[in-house]
Amino acid sequence: MSRWGPVDITEPVLRICEVMGATGRESEHPVEPDVRVLVVDDDVKTADLIALYLRHRGFTVDVAHSGPAALDRLDRQRFDLLVLDVMLPGLSGADLLARERSVRQTPVILVTARTQEAQRVEGLEAGADDYVCKPFSPRELVARVEAVLRRARAREEDPLGAHGLHVDPAAPSATFRGQPLDLTLAELRVLEALVRAPGRVRSRATLLELIGSSGRTGERTVDVHVSHLRRKLALAGAETSLIETVTGVGYRFLARVP
Repeated sequence: MSRWGPVDITEPVLRICEVMGATGRESEHPVEPDVRVLVVDDDVKTADLIALYLRHRGFTVDVAHSGPAALDRLDRQRFDLLVLDVMLPGLSGADLLARERSVRQTPVILVTARTQEAQRVEGLEAGADDYVCKPFSPRELVARVEAVLRRARAREEDPLGAHGLHVDPAAPSATFRGQPLDLTLAELRVLEALVRAPGRVRSRATLLELIGSSGRTGERTVDVHVSHLRRKLALAGAETSLIETVTGVGYRFLARVP
């Protein structure tokens, strides 16, 4: 029994078996044959269901059912992405995420039963790339895994910048006139998205997707990130007008400061 109620995996498993064919083997054309994913969830059925869907898509999947077990796997093996339950025995998902962010930037998708916006935003600002609320569709989760991996690959290693501002997506970090900016991961992603397309309007919905969130958090989350970003830029001596509000639409990074 999971914390959010019983999980019936019979129907999804049957659907997968139908797609795989009578042999029950995985697809002959895996989408991501070289990508290794670690699924961490203390509910065995849920973890196995997630792993089954991911393996069918061609991913190599390891499973851990506690925080310490996941930590041991991470110390012994490199993973390309983590699917991480927030509520774990021994070591919480939040603590595991913080530990992982202190040593590497492996993409992380949080799986959480928490439905309040503030709790989800807290997870994203702690370094998660995306989140899925329980109960969830395994097919949606697989789609999110693929989207997060695409975003990770799309980040260019060359720093971006203008007006003394430089963003290095690979680090990830940002500086203004050589001085480091103390930005959260979500703020860095908003800044990166705007700097990549100077003069182009980015809608709140687009920015919300780019920072690894979804409409469930509310588009006002983007406004909060931009407000914090402008304040930190101003403290560093940058022009707050670099990020312009386009009323009713979103934001844009100005190619030229007025």
